[in-house]
Amino acid sequence: MRTHNLRIEKIGGTSMSRFPEIIDNVVLHDKDDVYGRIYVVSAYAGTTNELLEHKKTGKPGIYKLFEEQENYPIKMLTLRDNLFRINESFRDAGLEVEEANEFIGNRIDLAINILRSMDNVLASGYVTRGELLLAARELLASLGEMHSAFNSANILKNRGYNTTFVDLSGWEDGRQLTIDDRIKDSFDRLDPFSTMCFATGYTKGTEGIMREFDRGYSEVTFSKVAVLLGASEAIIHKEYHLCSGDPLTVGENNAHPVCNTNYDVADQLADVGMEAIHPKASKPLEINSIPIRVKNAFDPDHPGTLITKEFIAPTSKVEIVTGSDSVACLEIHDTRMVGEVGFDLSIMNIFAHHRVSYISKVTNANTIDLIINEKDCTPRLVAELSDTFETVTTSLVAIVCAIGSNIAQPGIMSKAAKALADDKINILAVSQTSRQTNMQFIVKREQFANAQRALHAALCM
Repeated sequence: MRTHNLRIEKIGGTSMSRFPEIIDNVVLHDKDDVYGRIYVVSAYAGTTNELLEHKKTGKPGIYKLFEEQENYPIKMLTLRDNLFRINESFRDAGLEVEEANEFIGNRIDLAINILRSMDNVLASGYVTRGELLLAARELLASLGEMHSAFNSANILKNRGYNTTFVDLSGWEDGRQLTIDDRIKDSFDRLDPFSTMCFATGYTKGTEGIMREFDRGYSEVTFSKVAVLLGASEAIIHKEYHLCSGDPLTVGENNAHPVCNTNYDVADQLADVGMEAIHPKASKPLEINSIPIRVKNAFDPDHPGTLITKEFIAPTSKVEIVTGSDSVACLEIHDTRMVGEVGFDLSIMNIFAHHRVSYISKVTNANTIDLIINEKDCTPRLVAELSDTFETVTTSLVAIVCAIGSNIAQPGIMSKAAKALADDKINILAVSQTSRQTNMQFIVKREQFANAQRALHAALCM
């Protein structure tokens, strides 16, 4: 059942690190509208990178030290000191620093003891290594969100508001609850219309939230809370608007916020790494017809981007030009391909074995080009493909996409191609389905920025 005006709001790590501004711009922006809102918070910027690994570069963190049975306790204590410094930075905002230090300090100390016990069990060789490592990864991940959620509730409590720290981490709770059951159990006795709820972005469950979603876990928690509590709206606060193009690339005066779009467009964005929301988190919201609003946390008076299931732009237009320059093109050329039923199934089986998903696929009689994330284009993957097919080549490229809920119009493809040609950008490959929500152009990597500018100027201005 939909709860009237209950909003579930997600605050990302970069925004959480600017929490005094978040208080002014989001939490207390309208002092007559402070309840009926549940905040699902990420760890402060950089914290989960230190605990696990850097999300973009892959630089290893404490988890890797534990996995390799190196001196992770020292790094944990260093992290504790860093979190204490973050606490001190929020003293003027209203945080009871000594209480906050005691809270996170105790949790880190106990986490070290748990990891040491796991370490001994791992060394014994009597348990499945993969399962224990996953448990360690979940334990580490939970620490960042415990810290930020506790602090948030503490700060607002000290400002005179009724607040609740909703710890979904299952800390020292041995009950075997699923993720959904833990969320329902945690909110069962709470009235979000009489208390500000700050919930951890990490949720402990028997199925393991990181097993499938890994670093997307906080958005999955956000989505599940919204669905299970029947939210009227799910709001994501970011440090920027969802714009027609990257302002740093196409120019701040040229990019404009997108006011409305649909879930299909959100999926297209996620496919090239420009996530409005993790696609596996958005799907339950879409199924339950819960709209998503993406807001710039630092432009509070702007309504943001409303994502709904039904929206179709009333006039045909490209809404967003985006893409990625961190992709590779795998070209598979094989003369046995032509007319061979199910030939590409053998390619997909190899991709599945290496847990690789492709972004775009272009094919002709004897060649298939697959665009994948560069980090997935491993020597092992290429070697197995090369052992199976006649010729396999790889190149580092960029993909540029023109996306919209209603871009089906005669001549739009030629208009896009002409814009690229006029800027002397050669199209290496192109893809568009009959649904016509996303035109994808593969270009040389060094032409990525120019290609975005050319398409944005031709299609979005």
